[in-house]
Amino acid sequence: MGDIEAPERNRSQEAGVRSLLPSKEFISSRKGLLLIGEVVLSFISFVCFAASTAAAFVTAPFIEFLAALVLLFAYSTKFNERFKGFHWPLMDFLRCVSASIIFFIISIISVSKYLDGASKAAGVFGFTATVLFALDFYFIFNELANFLKGGDSSEPPNTQDDDSDSD
Repeated sequence: MGDIEAPERNRSQEAGVRSLLPSKEFISSRKGLLLIGEVVLSFISFVCFAASTAAAFVTAPFIEFLAALVLLFAYSTKFNERFKGFHWPLMDFLRCVSASIIFFIISIISVSKYLDGASKAAGVFGFTATVLFALDFYFIFNELANFLKGGDSSEPPNTQDDDSDSD
């Protein structure tokens, strides 16, 4: 009887691990690719700032890395659908806007003020992260605007007036 329980336990453990991993559909989606890019660029920028003389700016990329990692986990495991306590798109929008502004500012400072190569590399990766975060908040803004309009662009517009008497 002990031999039968072991495979069942292994299957349940595998199912538990699989529920924590992102799905292939999400990873190949636009949002999944943007979040993965944000995580990677934030981490690279963090490492470059840590190795440079501009190490005072290391906190911003680290916080953005953690925030992007949390949202990647939340969206990929559909945690955002199970926990309705936050308005996830608005929270993601504010994260992307603040990240793009912060990365732009620290990248300008690191490229212009510091002379070592690691600071220059951190600035270049920071500018790339700025573009990626800005692209993400542009897409989120469009989705939020469509949501606030209350319409879906896939529906055909109603061309007939409600006051018409035609049958």
